Amino acid sequence: MADEPFRAHGEALVRSGVVRRKTPAVQLEAEFRRREEVLRQTFRRYVSPRVADKILEDPQLLDTMLSTADVRTHAVVLFADLRGFTSISEQLEPHCVVPLLNEFFSLLTEITFRHEGTVFHMAGDCLMLGFGVPLQQIDSAERAVCAAREMLASFCALARSWKERYRIEAGLGIGISEGDVVAGNIGSSSYMNYTIIGDTVNIASRLCQRARAGEMLFSSALKHSLDAHGMDVGATPLPPLQLRGRSHPIDIFCVPLESRMQMSAGSVSP
Repeated sequence: MADEPFRAHGEALVRSGVVRRKTPAVQLEAEFRRREEVLRQTFRRYVSPRVADKILEDPQLLDTMLSTADVRTHAVVLFADLRGFTSISEQLEPHCVVPLLNEFFSLLTEITFRHEGTVFHMAGDCLMLGFGVPLQQIDSAERAVCAAREMLASFCALARSWKERYRIEAGLGIGISEGDVVAGNIGSSSYMNYTIIGDTVNIASRLCQRARAGEMLFSSALKHSLDAHGMDVGATPLPPLQLRGRSHPIDIFCVPLESRMQMSAGSVSP
C-alpha cells in the first residue's frame, strides 16, 4: 500500500509529460486555425464567402494574392457610379451624407457577392468590381450583366426612399468592359492594395462616366461574349467612343432605359 502514492505520483508525472509534449502541437494548430479564420474574414470583405473559401483552399492562389507577384488574366470589369452626389452633398449636412453612402455601397456589394464578384475599389461615390478574377469564371460576362441589372432595379427603390426622406434626386450609371487585366498587390512597402489595372479597367471607367442615370454601357468585347452564350440584353449600338491615348475608337453598346428591365436572359446562378 505504501507504494500506491509513489505509483500515483509517477503516473501523474508521466501524464503531465505527455500533456507538455502535446501542448505545442495543440497551440500550433489553434494558431493556424485562428490565422485561417482571420484570412477568411479578411477576404470576405472583398469577395463572397464562397469565393473566399475557394481562395483559402488553393494554396497557390492564396500565395499569389498575398505576394507582390502580379498575374495577367482575362476578366470583366464593372464600374458603378452614383449620379447626383455633388448636389446631394450640397443639400445635406455631412453627417447625413455618410449614412447615404453606406446604404449605397451596402446595396451594391451585397448584389456583387450574390453574383460572386470581387470588390476592388470603393471611393467617393464610385465602386469598381471584377468578375472572373481572382477566380476564373466561364460565365463572368453574364454574371456582371445580371449584377448590373439587379443594381439598377434595386437602386430605383433606394432612390425613391431617399427622395421621400431627404427630397433629393439620385441615379446610378454603370460601365462594363471585358478583356485582359493585371491583378496584383500594388503600392509601397508601408501600404499595399490588391487591385486590377489595364486598358480594360480604363474602358469600363470611361463607359461608366458616359452612362446616364439608369443606363448600362458596355464594350463590344462584352457584347461578343454575351452573344456567344446566347444572352440577349436588347443592347443598342452607340457611336464609337474615342478614348484619349488610343489610335482607334471602340464600339460600345447601351441597354436603354425603357428596356433595361426586360432582358430576355435568365438569371445566372452564383
